[in-house]
Amino acid sequence: MKLLPFGIPLVLLSLAVASPSQQHAAPIQQMPFSPVLDLTSLDRTVDPCNDFYAFSCGGWKKNNPIPADQASWSVYGKLTDENQQFLWGILETDSKLKNRNAIQQKVGDAFGACMDTERINKRGIDPLRPELASIAAIKDRAALDRAIDRLDREAQGTFFSNAGGDQDPSDSNSVIATVGAGGLGLPDRDYYTKTDKRSVEIRAKYVEYISQLFTLAGEPAAQAATDAADVLRIETALANASLTRVERRDPYKSFHKMSVADLTALNPSIDWKAFFVARGHANLATVNVEQPVFQKAVDTELKTEPLEALKSYLRFHLLTAAAPSLSAPFETASFEFFSHYLRGTQQPPPRWKRCVRTVDRTLGEALGQEFVARTFAAETKAKTLIMTQQIETVMGDEIEHLDWMSPETKKEALRKLHAVRNKIGYPDTWRDYSSLTIQPGDFFGNTLRSTIFESRRNWAKIGKPVDRNEWGMTPPTVNAYFNPQMNDINFPSGVLQPPLYDPKADDAPNYGNTGSTIGHELTHAFDDEGRQFNAEGNLKDWWTKEDAKGFEDRINCLRDQFATYTIVDDIHINSKLTSGEDVADLGGTLIAYIAWKHQIENQRLKPLDGFTPDQRFFIGFAQWACENDREANLRVSAITNPHSPGFARINGIVTNMPDFATAFGCKVGQPMVKANVCKVW
Repeated sequence: MKLLPFGIPLVLLSLAVASPSQQHAAPIQQMPFSPVLDLTSLDRTVDPCNDFYAFSCGGWKKNNPIPADQASWSVYGKLTDENQQFLWGILETDSKLKNRNAIQQKVGDAFGACMDTERINKRGIDPLRPELASIAAIKDRAALDRAIDRLDREAQGTFFSNAGGDQDPSDSNSVIATVGAGGLGLPDRDYYTKTDKRSVEIRAKYVEYISQLFTLAGEPAAQAATDAADVLRIETALANASLTRVERRDPYKSFHKMSVADLTALNPSIDWKAFFVARGHANLATVNVEQPVFQKAVDTELKTEPLEALKSYLRFHLLTAAAPSLSAPFETASFEFFSHYLRGTQQPPPRWKRCVRTVDRTLGEALGQEFVARTFAAETKAKTLIMTQQIETVMGDEIEHLDWMSPETKKEALRKLHAVRNKIGYPDTWRDYSSLTIQPGDFFGNTLRSTIFESRRNWAKIGKPVDRNEWGMTPPTVNAYFNPQMNDINFPSGVLQPPLYDPKADDAPNYGNTGSTIGHELTHAFDDEGRQFNAEGNLKDWWTKEDAKGFEDRINCLRDQFATYTIVDDIHINSKLTSGEDVADLGGTLIAYIAWKHQIENQRLKPLDGFTPDQRFFIGFAQWACENDREANLRVSAITNPHSPGFARINGIVTNMPDFATAFGCKVGQPMVKANVCKVW
């Protein structure tokens, strides 16, 4: 992905992207325009050969302080905000229309129910009382097992929070059952295992948050403190058995196909046959158990922990998952810990942003139809497709001329490249939400029913052919991604807008910005993780040993370089975590530059705005990454984010591109010129 990956905790989805002046903003009816190369974002006091990121983004950083309701602020974030304001206008209209179609009814009523804070606050914790009573009534381990099953079906974040249907790693045309690891309330397992002062403090604050939710639910303070300590103890045991983020970059570490009987032997405390029967799969033959060691740990916890402690664990995860959909005290508690304390956000977002994001998350392809019809021109899709095809052609040429790869491996690499599918703008077929009930005035119920709808839709895929037309992002999303098992690159319409892409602007900054994004996603097919999947999207080694070593040697050059960059204080980039994105940044920018040169080879271009065409390409490349970050958020990102900070994603790349030094007249010895450049593709 170009920016943030999926996997952000549910509570953080309530974070909005806004500037202080927009706290009381009105919905917009037309998207604003920002140039794809913004001269006001420059800092001309900086020598681009000393710090190209500061030169390209210094003005932007000065002019765009972090909004009070944000942990960070960026060019992508600002465009996301503009998209949200536009969606707000759509939803305000749809919520009030008298004669509505089915899509307008669902998105309009979902938005209206979310905005009805008076009704939400009046209900308080009432929406959870039936489930809390069920947990309180648990008298034995068998009843506990049934409760875990029930909560998982409602996606309430217990032990198996990412179980469901997924592509078979060994047969990408098939969907099989997958049982993953979950059950942690903090952003990453490292928060439980690290012993430094900051990590110890975070765990203490986390226990306070857990206790706060229990007291809000009616527990006496002393009992809440005891129960909170039980929850932390259980989660710590699960964290110690979980793979690290770096380990999860190796797809083989998450691929353990086995029978239901084998899974039962690993974790007999769960009635797995009943678990799968309840999801419509009584005769399930095979399941991928992503983390067998984790399953053993779950079994140990279910057998050895006191029943009351396990009930506290279930009760907390029910409360924390539901908190953003409950009354103000619960929502505030969630914000104060996850957003304010962990990430430094100063204040909650305005309600309209919370509700726009909720509708986008739960009814994304319904709302997406409304967005696409108003914003995405056919010209944009056509020109983006041409750019994508040009970049794929360049990638093929680069592969053919690699001096470190054997003909045998090149053949498979080219076969994979030519099999990549390009998905631009929005799905060919929209998702059918007709079976999902959205009711006016029932925010919690709408959210729960949407979650169950998506869970059932996912489980229903098992045993059926893979739908290769399905998307993993909604159309308004300002992001892009590569899916190694689908072997496709995906660019939602939300990311194909100014200032990231403008079909009316000159090609140089467009290729530098969106072209490098296209190249970035394409290069993910050949990064340290993506390269392990073949043309069909199957997990299969198609490399010779010598070629695999040659690849690792070359990405180690980048790992060594990026490990020298400091994120905050003495915390350096974990380049083993970020290497996939770093490789994609370098390869994507290189092939976008070559594709742009092919595009203009018969043109005599003159400087614009005082910059040569080559300089405009590189400034366009740099300005997508302009950002400001709070210190607390940088600390979270250092642990959880597979992307390097913006300054490293720009300076770390151009120092490996001699064409940049030529464009700006940089000399040997200046910071943006490396003696030995890294090159993978």
